[in-house]
Order: sequence, then structure tokens, then C-alpha cells
Amino acid sequence: MAFIYGCNPKSEKKAETTQDETAQQNPILQKIAELKEAGYEIIDYHGHLKGGLTMEELLEHSEETGIDYGVAFNAGVGFPITDDSSLVATYEEYKDYPVYLAMQAEGREWVNMFSRDKIALFDYVFTDAMTWTDSKGRRMRLWMPEEVFVDDKEDFMDQLISKITGIMETEPIDIYVNSTFLPEVLQPEYDALWTEERMDKVIDAAVANNIAIEINARYQIPSATFIKRAKAAGAKFSMGTNNPANELGTLDYSIQMIDECGLEPGDFFKPVQR
Repeated sequence: MAFIYGCNPKSEKKAETTQDETAQQNPILQKIAELKEAGYEIIDYHGHLKGGLTMEELLEHSEETGIDYGVAFNAGVGFPITDDSSLVATYEEYKDYPVYLAMQAEGREWVNMFSRDKIALFDYVFTDAMTWTDSKGRRMRLWMPEEVFVDDKEDFMDQLISKITGIMETEPIDIYVNSTFLPEVLQPEYDALWTEERMDKVIDAAVANNIAIEINARYQIPSATFIKRAKAAGAKFSMGTNNPANELGTLDYSIQMIDECGLEPGDFFKPVQR
């Protein structure tokens, strides 16, 4: 594990002062402070060092907001980390910082690109179904409109659900992120396309395979309806930003869902010693 949960003792007093002063000016930070006092661990498990953001700047943001971090590094075809050597080098570069270290597994090829012992260096692994190949052999990246093929909405959704449940059943991950994400062309029909049957298939697969479901602040997904069904089924959750640039934010949507869906401290994921 990269660190023992909590702030660096040398900066703890300073961090508490900074958080108190900032919280008075920002209601969401006040809410974070209240939740932590009530026993919640407020951790953004899906932070990135993107847009020039440094680890030092991320830690400064953490002190100001009271949010602790898991920092994720993208690994897979077309990403900076493509083999055991680059995976280990990344771990060695950041292992001494007081954050969790996450491997973000990209695409479906990643399972054959890295060895289990090197993957286990990281505190947890997550992935999504944003990259997959459809029944016609077309490899899609769902966040890129020009690479999405929707010949039939219902068929697309059925393929997507099959991909998600397949990932949960066969890939060694701890968190499923960007959960319930739909490509831009389908987003206006989110509520209609994410039927109860489809939600339950994903939720059941997550529970059966002990995989946490991310409440994503950037995309504001899954819906409260999904989260309530998942909680009732015994699922665990994580909070995450998936920042595309150097703005980390304050997990507003994730925090909102705690109250709206009645989530308790025990409903949340926490990494275990590998």
C-alpha cells in the first residue's frame, strides 16, 4: 500500500486550519467536513495528474478541501503505460507520496499486457466499458463521438451491458468507473435506456464479483435511481472525479448522492493490502 490513510503529521495542523478557513466560504467543503466528522472517508479514487497538474499541487488541493486522493495512471494500448517496465517505473516514481496509487486499465487488451505481480504493486485497479469492440468488429471509444456506432439503440445497449458484466466477471478489478456512461448521441435518453433490467444486471455482476461502483462527479452518474437499487442489493461505492485537466473539483455530485441515496460510511470501498 502506498500510504497509511490520513494526512502527513507534519502538515496536519496546517491542513486543519486551511480546511476550516476554506469551509467557511464554501458550503460543499463544510459538508465534507461534517461527513468526515460523522465517520465518512472522503476520498477521490479517480484523480489524474493531467493538464500539467503536479502531485504537489494535488496534495495542496487535498489540504484545502479535506478530500484525500487516489491518483490513477492510464495503462493499456495507446497509453503511456504499456508493459511491466513502464508500470513499475510509474509506481517507483510516486510510491512515496501520501496518496493511494491506482492502475487505470484501458481497453480490453490490458489483461494480457501486464503480469499479476506488477499489477499488485498498486493499491487498486479500475476500468470501464468506454473502449470495446462491437459485434461488427468496430473498436469504439465511447467518449469520442466520431468513434461511436449506434445502428440500433436497443442492440447497442444490450451489447454494452454484456460488455460491462463480462468485464466484471473476467477482469481483475476493484472498482468499475464511469459507471452507466453513455455516448453523447444516447445521453438524452439515459433514463429510458437504463431500464431496471439493465441496471440490475450490472448491479448483480458488481455484487457477485465484489466490485465497487463509482459515483462519478464529472459525468454525474450513475443516477440516484441506480445508486438506490445498488445499495439495496448490497453494492459498495467509490467517489471519483476523472478530471480531464488540472481542475480536480470537490466531488459535488458524489457528496450529493450520499444524502439523496442514504449512503452510510460502510457502503464505501476502501483498498485492502494486496
